[in-house]
Amino acid sequence: MTTAATTKTAALPGTLSLGLSRGVTELREFFRQKENLIFTVSLPAILMLLLGTVYVKEVAAGQMFAASMIGAGIISTSFVGLGMSVVADREDGTLKRLRGTPMPFTSYFIGKIILVFVSSLFEAALLMVVAMLKFDVELPSTAEKWFTFGWVFVLGVISCSLIGVGLSSIAKNTRNAAGVLNLPYIVLQFLSGVFISQAVLPDSLRITGSFFPLKWVCQGFRSVFALDDGYAAMEAAGSWELGKIALVLGAWTIAGLLIVSRTFKWSNSTS
Repeated sequence: MTTAATTKTAALPGTLSLGLSRGVTELREFFRQKENLIFTVSLPAILMLLLGTVYVKEVAAGQMFAASMIGAGIISTSFVGLGMSVVADREDGTLKRLRGTPMPFTSYFIGKIILVFVSSLFEAALLMVVAMLKFDVELPSTAEKWFTFGWVFVLGVISCSLIGVGLSSIAKNTRNAAGVLNLPYIVLQFLSGVFISQAVLPDSLRITGSFFPLKWVCQGFRSVFALDDGYAAMEAAGSWELGKIALVLGAWTIAGLLIVSRTFKWSNSTS
């Protein structure tokens, strides 16, 4: 009886509990680094202001441009930001130290994804405020559109976070990581309808962009912020394709899990 009670008392916290605790630690560190916080959250809003001032000449265009920029900003945080964070943890020995604790691999990533969700929400809120003030963008007016925003946001953040972590295994340090993660992200912005409508791209580039999550996240957000369904005709397929968006992002989430499980390294010296 005494042995059983002692064993029960000494039992380690579960994976989810450890992940939530790690998430609190990640958020505390993130918000303590004021420069990093301001740069991460405000950069997409600054880009929206600069590019929107040059290219946006009417309300309808502003609505669609803002939706695409919200999608691109969220992907920047989840794909580039999280990937860089994992590389930094590996480079400074944080991952190696964590490996020697009872914290499982899954809990570490729960903590990271909590960080990405919170920072992405802040970023999306700031982008929406800037869009309303600068481009007279109207927020979604129905529960159905907010529900679409929610599931596109969740699937986009999770899938792109996992892809970013998978690619982070290629980089040996944070200097290399900047090129490894930023290059595909910048290229895909042009192929995914962020700056240029996919409908006007050559077929080869349009098809290439359609393989990756950014295109589908931005298209999902455009469906949410569109003033009416007539704007769907501006998409390459002539419709919002919400079912296909869910399937593609879900498939990338599964693929991301497989990639991370096979490529994740606790240190640069391990395989």
